[in-house]
Amino acid sequence: MVKKQFIGKIISNKMQKTDVVLVERIKKHPKYKRRYKISKKYKAHDERGEYKVGDRVVIEECRPISKEKRWKVVQKI
Repeated sequence: MVKKQFIGKIISNKMQKTDVVLVERIKKHPKYKRRYKISKKYKAHDERGEYKVGDRVVIEECRPISKEKRWKVVQKI
């Protein structure tokens, strides 16, 4: 099974072993064809706490770790 991966920016690392990652993507309006940004926050698992606020990272889909955590940080860009 292919796992989804997104590139985002860490906006919070105040929790233990959890980072909040903001993923922005560009979407095109179906009728008016104008492009606009959509952003979404994901809670990602960071076992060692090695990533800091402002880092651009790759997050990958994984098994559910907690109620809201279904992603893990794979690498820093």
